[in-house]
Amino acid sequence: MLDIQKMIANRCKIPLADQALADRSNVINPPAKHQIFDNHPSELTEKLNSGAFEQIQFALGCFWGAERKFWQEEGVVYTAAGYGGGHTRNATYEDVCTGKTGHTEVVWVVFDTAKTNLERLLAIFWESHDPTQGMRQGNDVGTQYRSAIYYYSATQRQLIENTKHRYQKALANSDLDEITTEIASASSFYFAESYHQQYLDKNPKGYCGLGGTGVSLGKC
Repeated sequence: MLDIQKMIANRCKIPLADQALADRSNVINPPAKHQIFDNHPSELTEKLNSGAFEQIQFALGCFWGAERKFWQEEGVVYTAAGYGGGHTRNATYEDVCTGKTGHTEVVWVVFDTAKTNLERLLAIFWESHDPTQGMRQGNDVGTQYRSAIYYYSATQRQLIENTKHRYQKALANSDLDEITTEIASASSFYFAESYHQQYLDKNPKGYCGLGGTGVSLGKC
């Protein structure tokens, strides 16, 4: 029992950079076409650069259910399961599962700013999981399941912090705990293996661990 407890404790500590697994040279590339949107990240570059599209990374537990949550939202034009927030370059799923890369399971979301906005996506994020659980989400335990948002601009950060403050007040009113969500500038996003991409579209009865608090973000 003590060995199991020690293993769980080790998986719940983010390693320092010099303690992380070594980088890998093999890059995991995205599929040629998205299962839902029938496009490729290379097709998004021009509109991302112009501001017509925006991007954000969300981590809210296992990325299978999280990715589905966002591809279902009107105005989202691309989603991908991947790894972020850690140290090991080009990490594999097996690497991340060791807890020694520092990565969490993230969903890269690209959205059309004429059809939706970041506040709407943040409401989905906060309400679709329990952001108070630290290094776990439900029965999924370890640093790879921690709640996180990785932003791409100061404007995004300001809105994220605003919604966090609002959601914390709503949680407190329901006697729930402090938010533990990591909020940081986006660094590299590493695509997960192809079988993880749009997993619940390929496997409709597959595992989905999403479970919110039942508390709504509400309006400003």
